Amino acid sequence: MFKRSEQDKRPQVRIFVDGVAVAARQGDPVSAALLASGLDARRSTAVSGAPRLPYCMMGVCFDCLVTIDGVGNRQGCLVPVTDGMQIEIQKGKREIGK
Repeated sequence: MFKRSEQDKRPQVRIFVDGVAVAARQGDPVSAALLASGLDARRSTAVSGAPRLPYCMMGVCFDCLVTIDGVGNRQGCLVPVTDGMQIEIQKGKREIGK
């Protein structure tokens, strides 16, 4: 659904999404990298289990929550990717200690 511009010449970085290596561009927010990856990067809500995707991409809606480097409930749209970053798609409610 999403395709990167061929004019985007920023260096690539490698992130890991649920253990799978994914190429991203330096400076991408985590949510943009997930959408561009083509992976099924939907989180599920805690109450109904409904699938959610990043929506507003500016930190208002909280539909982009992910676990980043072991820290849960991070807004993926506000966090730029770094090389080697470990990202987990949140399924349901937050676990204690994450």
